Amino acid sequence: MTYLVVATKNPGKLREIREILGSVVGLLSLADFPGVGDIVEDGRTFEANAIKKALAVAYHTGHVSLADDSGLEVDALDGTPGVYSARFAGERATDEQNNRKLLRLLENIPDEQRTARFRCVIAVGAPDGSVQTAQGAAEGRILRDPRGTGGFGYDPLFLVSGERRTFAELPPEEKNRLSHRGKALQSAFPLLSRFI
Repeated sequence: MTYLVVATKNPGKLREIREILGSVVGLLSLADFPGVGDIVEDGRTFEANAIKKALAVAYHTGHVSLADDSGLEVDALDGTPGVYSARFAGERATDEQNNRKLLRLLENIPDEQRTARFRCVIAVGAPDGSVQTAQGAAEGRILRDPRGTGGFGYDPLFLVSGERRTFAELPPEEKNRLSHRGKALQSAFPLLSRFI
């Protein structure tokens, strides 16, 4: 079987990617390659970070690597937190701390102006330095209080457009169909066939 290394230590991301890709390819993660270490995400865009991670992991492991960088863009905050979504409230912030900061910043913003989107860029990189990207987005609105126990990150605050449920309230298969990561991975299928 051909293996693809998913360049993440985030168990939520790995679970979603595994559910979406299914048995298309054997998946390994950074847990299988502890020597890779941390890759500093210092790019100004999701694409720059995804490419950097995919190539670094491909070089280190000798396998084709899939990396994603994704985050939340809130219109009333001029696209913030964006590439800083995971560390919005600080370098080692928890999901709860990030969510609290977001709600505090949006406290006086009317509901109709709390529009936002999740954006994801997937990069597929090979040890020879070749890389290609795909992307996806999911539109929605930020609620005033969290709802649901599924998902991770900002999912409990993100009411999906056309839905009455947050990402945290959706069953995994529905979330994967509607999510930014699900859409980006669907777009990445043709890329994977070129590399694997």
